[in-house]
Amino acid sequence: MAIGSTRAGFLRLALYMAWTFLCIPVQAVLVSLNLPGQARFPRFYHRVCCRLMLALDVDVVGEPSVGRPTLFVSNHSSYLDIPVLGSLINCSFVAKSEVGLWPLFGLLAKLQRTVFVNRANKREAGKQRDDMAGRLIGGDSLVLFPEGTSSDGNRVLPFKTALFAVANTQVDGHPVAVQPVSVTCTHLDDLPLGHELRPLYAWYGDMELPPHLWQMIGAGRLRIRVEFHPVVSLEDFSSRKALADHCWQVVAAGVDRAVSGRWSRALASTRPASSAPAGITPEAAAGAA
Repeated sequence: MAIGSTRAGFLRLALYMAWTFLCIPVQAVLVSLNLPGQARFPRFYHRVCCRLMLALDVDVVGEPSVGRPTLFVSNHSSYLDIPVLGSLINCSFVAKSEVGLWPLFGLLAKLQRTVFVNRANKREAGKQRDDMAGRLIGGDSLVLFPEGTSSDGNRVLPFKTALFAVANTQVDGHPVAVQPVSVTCTHLDDLPLGHELRPLYAWYGDMELPPHLWQMIGAGRLRIRVEFHPVVSLEDFSSRKALADHCWQVVAAGVDRAVSGRWSRALASTRPASSAPAGITPEAAAGAA
């Protein structure tokens, strides 16, 4: 599938690498000195990446939770979900431990203070939950991808429920906020993307990253719809599994609306929004947790 321009691909890739290597020392200093900007600077970095280098335009529906630590619960179809969501909210991500070993992108994940988890080792589940809870109590918001791997972007895979236990965390006497989020790539150069072209954005199955990244970065402008759904808490449900089921239903419905085009453009406000090495595939690395 030959789409886009080789020249545009080289230019965007060069700009992305230059911008990234310029920003790494800044964020490293912010993190090492534990300065307040360590939560805000990644949002600025991702916003510039999306808008100028990755050619991603983001339509936002609803409002992200602010004012208290929030567990954002999102579907996951691509490594591009990271800059898209990172451009909209001050947050850290919850990711598979393998991501921390990736060249460059592992470093970027660590600089955004990613919480790494190992789903394969159930004996570590308690510690991982405590690590996430500690971050929430400390005032950080986290993004959780409970599918456990990336999908094809046309549907939402069932949510794994184990890490939803962190929703039981109390912050200043109140339950942590939980906000479902739907992320869907909808257009290429203002034309509806369709099922066949959605893999320009989605990275899943046995796809390898370099050819996928090269094809995406050389294509036209991709438009992504991000829908922030109403905030809930564990107190609204009988169990973490009921909470997970609710989040799955509203996220899946949001993706379905975006994929089918059943949503009002009048409600969408366009905002300027604002990556794994050779041999790594979504299935091998299992995406983000």
